[in-house]
Amino acid sequence: MKSRTSKTIGVVASAAAIALSVPLAVTAHAEPTTPVAEIPDPQGPECGAFKEALPNWKSLANLPVSSALASIPQISTFNSAISGGLNPAVDITGVLDNGPYVVFAPTNEAFAALPPEQLEVLRTDPAVLTSLVYYHAFLGLLGPDDVKGQRPTQEGTEVEVTGSGGDIAVNETTKVECGGITAQNARIYIIDQVLNPADAPAPITPEPTTSTETTSTETTETTETTETPAPTTPLPAESAPTPTPAADAP
Repeated sequence: MKSRTSKTIGVVASAAAIALSVPLAVTAHAEPTTPVAEIPDPQGPECGAFKEALPNWKSLANLPVSSALASIPQISTFNSAISGGLNPAVDITGVLDNGPYVVFAPTNEAFAALPPEQLEVLRTDPAVLTSLVYYHAFLGLLGPDDVKGQRPTQEGTEVEVTGSGGDIAVNETTKVECGGITAQNARIYIIDQVLNPADAPAPITPEPTTSTETTSTETTETTETTETPAPTTPLPAESAPTPTPAADAP
């Protein structure tokens, strides 16, 4: 009887030892975790105020740009202009959500500084408002160190960005207050003025390359060298003089 009991205890002890070893094996072969991408800090002189107004600003990286714009208190007028609030006939949020886009978002103070008659036109003329809001976006996904350059906007005319980091200007006179704010499919730049398509820089015209100029010169020289003289019209052959009949001999 004691022998059977001892064998039973031995079997249970062995099973317990095996069971205890299983978690160790599972732990040793656990799947590696995927690293979370770091969300870059926006740059600009007013980024402190932006972060204070929106403490969870990093969560904007998970939102489409229309939702990200609607979450920023300083640009609520611009958000109204693009989403049908300022003029029910103008809602471009669906377009922007199909980015990637760089979006320049004027502050509420920038819209308040517009002449009252201009604001009234934006409220009542869908074509003018559509042109204006499309001028504030161009295709791309560029941070503060890469956004500089001249590019065509969604409105059609061009916009020029100069500077980098925390010191960026748009069309020379408009300053970026806080830029490079990350949304799911866009980079947002809060600016201190409303951009005007009428102030767009002249399009950049590419200059002809050296090889094109050389080919053109060679073609001209060849034409001059191989110029065929104009054909001359042959003169008609002179008729033989008609002999004068001789006088009769005396």
